[in-house]
Amino acid sequence: MNRIKRLSTELLEKYPDRFTTDFEENKKTVLSLAIIRSKVLRNKMAGFITSKLRREADQEKAEISNQIEEEEKEEESQ
Repeated sequence: MNRIKRLSTELLEKYPDRFTTDFEENKKTVLSLAIIRSKVLRNKMAGFITSKLRREADQEKAEISNQIEEEEKEEESQ
């Protein structure tokens, strides 16, 4: 695992409630939680965190959508 993924994952595990799907907010949060001198590294970490949280949110939406479709099919068959 490269440095960006490792550091980002550590921050997400320690502070899961501090991050959102908003990149700008995540940049500020990374800056406040970690000592990162490089703007590029901070932005890459915030981008990785944002992407990961958006993927997780999309997966949750897809699962809910699938459950609703299955319930509708069951109701139609009855």
